[in-house]
Amino acid sequence: MSGAPPIVTRWNGEAFEPFGRSRAECNATRVVGEVYRFDDHAERSEASHAHYFATIAEGWANLPESMSEKLQNPEALRKFSLIKTGYATQRQYAATSRAEADRFAMFASLDEEYCIITREGNVVTVWRAESQSYRAMGKKRFEDSKRAVLDYIASLIGVTPSDLNKEAA
Repeated sequence: MSGAPPIVTRWNGEAFEPFGRSRAECNATRVVGEVYRFDDHAERSEASHAHYFATIAEGWANLPESMSEKLQNPEALRKFSLIKTGYATQRQYAATSRAEADRFAMFASLDEEYCIITREGNVVTVWRAESQSYRAMGKKRFEDSKRAVLDYIASLIGVTPSDLNKEAA
């Protein structure tokens, strides 16, 4: 059922049953007797999530001054790193003139707290970081993006990824 909230279930030894608030959500959004597809996926670890953000903050605190002026907080560094490591969406817009492209680029930069915008002639390209929310990114993709981002940040500050991890611990 599209638009229905995901259902958290618990295995009771014989069947999966809705857990917590999911029981009420099932009753509100599903029909008794209907068959629904169940997609099992591993949940992300809160500890992994917390470690990730602590390590980004540590990396941001050690950025060269020229970069920290451009990336004014750890969140900007995270989004910049996601874009640079390929975890981003890219949109291109063709303008009718350079002036229109410049105006579009200016307005696109106001649209989001952090994105990367380039202009080549009359074509404006806007890159936005993918969301790493629990809903948007599963465990494997999150872990892959986390590793790529932390490796990239370590390279920016001239340390190994393991040294960056140790400093954040």
